[in-house]
Formats: sequence, structure tokens, C-alpha cells
Amino acid sequence: MLKIIRPSTLLLAVGLAALVLSARAAEPLKIKLATVAPTGSSFHKSLLNLREAWKEASHGSLDLIIYGDGKLGGESDTVGLMGVNSIQAAMLTAVGLAEIEKGVEGLQSIPMGFRDLGAVDYVGQKLQPMLEEKLLKKGFVVLFWSDAGWARFFSKKPVTTPNDLKKLKLFAWSGNPDTLVIYKSAGFNPVPLETADIVPGLQTGLIEAVPVPPVFALATQIDTRAHYMLELNWAPLVGAVVIRKATWDKIPADLRAELLKSAATIGASIKAAGREESDKAVKAMVEKRGLKVTPATPEVVHLWRQAAEAVWPQIRSKIIPPDIYDQTISLIKEYEAAHPVPAR
Repeated sequence: MLKIIRPSTLLLAVGLAALVLSARAAEPLKIKLATVAPTGSSFHKSLLNLREAWKEASHGSLDLIIYGDGKLGGESDTVGLMGVNSIQAAMLTAVGLAEIEKGVEGLQSIPMGFRDLGAVDYVGQKLQPMLEEKLLKKGFVVLFWSDAGWARFFSKKPVTTPNDLKKLKLFAWSGNPDTLVIYKSAGFNPVPLETADIVPGLQTGLIEAVPVPPVFALATQIDTRAHYMLELNWAPLVGAVVIRKATWDKIPADLRAELLKSAATIGASIKAAGREESDKAVKAMVEKRGLKVTPATPEVVHLWRQAAEAVWPQIRSKIIPPDIYDQTISLIKEYEAAHPVPAR
């Protein structure tokens, strides 16, 4: 028997459906962001500040979920997870960003190439807009660039010269076989690992030395396993926070500018903190945990630069695209010409 649906019943059903759809529409857009930065570090705290800034700017319509400590894997894994939309954003070093666009290596991967952090800033200002376009074409929007200051060698035995380091098992980021070839050709003994494996690797003896910024060493307690640090500015650790363009496009256009503004503020704070805290981190490790610091005399710096320059041609051909490598070197020379070192 055919049932007659009363108008009141129909209206009630339509109303309930509308309420369900309205509730779903009101749910915040969830954006999962992964990083290898340790929980509690200034980097991680800055990302939490970004989460709050975005929540406030969007009136709660955005929910930025932070996964720290490399819980979702190394940087190569993170890029893969973004590719399948398991996560939507990540804070990556140039090594991780190079999984998307190799040109980013030009901001970081010329050891002993940058005289000071002013040179790092100068090269970044010139190259980053072009690199952002390349990343955008590959489906990623750069929210901000930043850096953590200089990577220095922390080791289980004293290291002064390149020959000292060649006797130790050296951490190298996994996923980049060309880097391993270059290290080996220069006489070093690289061991490919993920960032999360550094401390366990030092503990077990799988590795004996690692180039990291002092801030990162302090936060992860690397110095409690590697008691020596060479006070040499080996290379800057540059990175960026990127988000999938497909996710970014879901955010109302009139909101994006405000989100980028707050992201730039957070990026600047990360850079400032990383640089300012570097010396403080070394002091804390020396005073509280007995870190032994080996000064790098001009003669020692010269030896390291010689060792680095010997592999620059391979870096140009295998790590950094030649055109971007050449631009980086040219920009460094421009900077040095405009900022000569005072004669002693």
C-alpha cells in the first residue's frame, strides 16, 4: 500500500539534512604538517604559534595539526606522504625540499661556500622567488623560508682537520646516493640514516660524527653521545614550510594573504631564534653537559675549505643543477665584493 508522506514530515527531513550539511560545512579544514624538529624546540614552538595564528585569522575554520620529532618518518618519507595527501604540509630542510625541486640545494649545499650568514641571506633573497615558482609548478606553495644557522661537526672523538673526520663514520641523509658518492670520493665514510636515527646511531656506534646546528644538538641531546664539537661553520641549514597547492586552493582567497603574512612572521622568528640561540646552545652544552669545543684556527679553516672546494665540481654536476649552482657562486661573489673583510 502506497504511504502518503505528509508535508510536515518532508519538511522535517529536509531540515535535518540541511542541519547535517551545515555542520559538515562548519567543520574546520584540517591541515596536517610534519617536521623532524624536536617537540619543545624553538622550531616546534614556532609552528605551534603558527597554528594559533591561523586559527585566530580563520576564526577557527582552519585546524593545523603538527607532527614533530619525525614521527611520520624522515624528510623523504614526508614528501612522499604529501604526494598522496596523507599529510598536506611540512617543514623541510633543503635536503627534503630537493626531493621536490633540486634547485633548492643551491641555498645550502655548497660547504664552506658561504662566508657568513649575510651571504646566506643575500643568496636567499635573490634565488627564493625563482625557486618558489618552480615549487609551485610542482604543486607546492612556500609559506615561508627560514634557517637554523650553521651546521657544525659533533663527534664522539676530537676532530680538528678533515683527516680526523675521515677516520669516523659520518652521518649522511638517506635518500641521496649522489651525496654518498661525493663523500666517499673525498675519503669520508658516510652512513645514510634518517634524522630520527641520529641519536640511536651515535648510541650504538653506527655513526660517530654528525653535522648539525648547535640548537638542534642541544634539543635532541646529541652532545650527550657526541661530546666534541668543531667550531667550524661548515654549511647553513636552510629550509622552508610548504603546503600542497591543492590544499591551499581550498582556503578562501581573501584569507590566504593574511595567512601568508602570519607565516612570514613565524619564519622570521624561527630564523632569528636559530641564529641567536646557536651560541647560547653551545654555552649551555659546555656548562651543563661538558661539551668540549675545538676552535677552528685560520689554518684549520683553510684546510676545510680546500677539502670542500675539491668536491664543488661534483656538487655542481650531481647535487645542484649547474645553472643554479653558477648563480649561487656568482651571488656569493657579488656579496663578498660589496662586503669586503677588513684588512688585519
